[in-house]
Amino acid sequence: MTTNQILIEAKAVTHSFSGRKVLDAVDLSVHAGEILAMIGPNGAGKTTLVRVILGLLKPDSGQCFSASDLRIGYMPQRIVVDAVLPLTVQRFLTLSHRATEQQLREVLSEVGVERLLKSPVQNISGGEMQRVLLARALLRKPDLLVLDEPVQGVDVTGQAELFDLIANIRDRYGCGILMVSHDLHLVMAKANRILCLNQHVCCSGHPEAVSSDPSYLELFGTHPSMALYTHNHDHRHDLHGGVKKSCKGDAEHG
Repeated sequence: MTTNQILIEAKAVTHSFSGRKVLDAVDLSVHAGEILAMIGPNGAGKTTLVRVILGLLKPDSGQCFSASDLRIGYMPQRIVVDAVLPLTVQRFLTLSHRATEQQLREVLSEVGVERLLKSPVQNISGGEMQRVLLARALLRKPDLLVLDEPVQGVDVTGQAELFDLIANIRDRYGCGILMVSHDLHLVMAKANRILCLNQHVCCSGHPEAVSSDPSYLELFGTHPSMALYTHNHDHRHDLHGGVKKSCKGDAEHG
């Protein structure tokens, strides 16, 4: 995939459950080499949109398009493994993808947990499980990584390390990453673009522009716990995070 190529695109996607509209004419695109972070309150439709993009759910209206021969690696929000099921990390990784032990060691090493290969899944920590799930997604050698709450159940230090790892994977593979997250401060620091969703697209654009957008502030406010990421400079960014001429930042409204 070439840099900035559109990997996947949703246009005017609408979906309802039991007569309640969850997505309302949502547009989204993810480019190769970028991290697009999708944020929004609980019930905003983030996971539903991910399922539509993955082809697991058919929208009521609107369409999704993907690049030819697109390989997608998906990291779900959570996986529950039966406590009595005798399942090692090695076996877990090969349930959905054939791989040699050497390939498994390499991908686990890439996410920092090679030592867990023979460990029972039930014995590893929440943070270790997130890395194993990321390794599972990387086995597909994806052009696009879709990560649904990748740092869920991980402590603050582990969250920062995982976001650093995700950014490094983007740099190494040149893949696009669509990441759903509630961790606003870390998302703002690592993402190239932000899409703020609350059934519809409230605002989208570069993190600095979105963090000062009225629609964003209405949803998340400026409470210190949100720890908004900001930095001062005399330029603005284009759609892909590139530097444009000096100008006060702006945002795209949905």
